[in-house]
Amino acid sequence: MIEDVTQFAADVRVRPAGPQDIDFIVESNRRMAFETERLSLDAEVLSRGVRAVIADASKGVYLIGTVGGVAAGQLMITYEWSDWRDGCIWWIQSVYVSPEFRRRGVFKAIYRHAEELARDAGAIGLRLYVEAHNAAAQATYQRLGMIRSPYLVMSAMWGNPGSRTGGD
Repeated sequence: MIEDVTQFAADVRVRPAGPQDIDFIVESNRRMAFETERLSLDAEVLSRGVRAVIADASKGVYLIGTVGGVAAGQLMITYEWSDWRDGCIWWIQSVYVSPEFRRRGVFKAIYRHAEELARDAGAIGLRLYVEAHNAAAQATYQRLGMIRSPYLVMSAMWGNPGSRTGGD
């Protein structure tokens, strides 16, 4: 499904994640949760979750942005069928760019690649949820053309160790 490698900025390449990226993704997710919500994720649960996505593309797919061959950032795509729109919406999740690679176009490259893949696959749009107080992330998404949705995300989570807010 998502097989190609695309070069965007002069030094950023985007590719689908594979088993070799599991440690990077687990650590990136752990750091993202702590940076954005001061949440410490259970490493064992997180590792199982990442491995499940890598093993089963129906659950989602991670895209990895690299600089000079080094993994620099990531995002995960999951899928939602919209009966209202008779189409698939791709959800962006687990966004993270390592601090040393921020402000270098890594996220923009990964996002544009995801957008291109979604359009090519016939998806009807992209969505993501963002921490309400993360103004920097919100500004980044707006610069890429996303708009604030009128929807408020609500959840009822169970069996999710380490989650204090009900988020993912």
